[in-house]
Amino acid sequence: MKKKIFIACDTTKLSTINKIIKNTQIKELEIVYKFGLEFFNSKKGRKYISKINKNKKVWLDLKLLDIPNTVSAAIYSLSDLRNINYLTIHASGGFEMMKSAKKAAKKINKNLKILGVTVLTSFSETSIRNIGHTKSIKNLVLLQAKLAKKAGLDGIVCSGHESKIIRKTCKNMEIITPGIRLKGDNAQDQKRVVSPSQSFRNGATGIVIGRSLTRGNIQKNIEKLIQELK
Repeated sequence: MKKKIFIACDTTKLSTINKIIKNTQIKELEIVYKFGLEFFNSKKGRKYISKINKNKKVWLDLKLLDIPNTVSAAIYSLSDLRNINYLTIHASGGFEMMKSAKKAAKKINKNLKILGVTVLTSFSETSIRNIGHTKSIKNLVLLQAKLAKKAGLDGIVCSGHESKIIRKTCKNMEIITPGIRLKGDNAQDQKRVVSPSQSFRNGATGIVIGRSLTRGNIQKNIEKLIQELK
């Protein structure tokens, strides 16, 4: 089975997006293009996403978080984007919000998968305590993952440090791991990073890679990733 790679297209420049897509058409991996708020909210972002060919997979990484009715309404507003395969919401929004989000997604697109984002990989144990959480990151992620499963979500997003324990609880859900760095890469603003191979060994079904692939020579970076995954 091909390894699933979510490529983070973190830019507002259409020329850069086109370059990323052009240089990542490879048979060895299953590629999904991830677009976050930066691109989606840009002047031409939404229109560009709507025109991406349906033979390419798209993840709209909006990380929605609000009361259940508002999140549902936000998802309904995406009904014109029929080519979206994945959409993220914050698991911290709670059971009712996640349940409402999944219900709305089913109505606009039966193939749209909803992913619950747990604790962001930029958080450390210290920074999570600073915003009032008393649980450890691992226990908080586990709690959120259980709620996501109960709410009927298709998968969760968590760091490679938690994916192993989450896999035991969420056996049939997708587990997507961000905070991935290739050998020799700088962790930059990420606190809980892992390598691509370690992430898959820990139970991830897919990994998110941005700067490690999209900066510099993209094709050489892809080759490096493939070698690390062997």
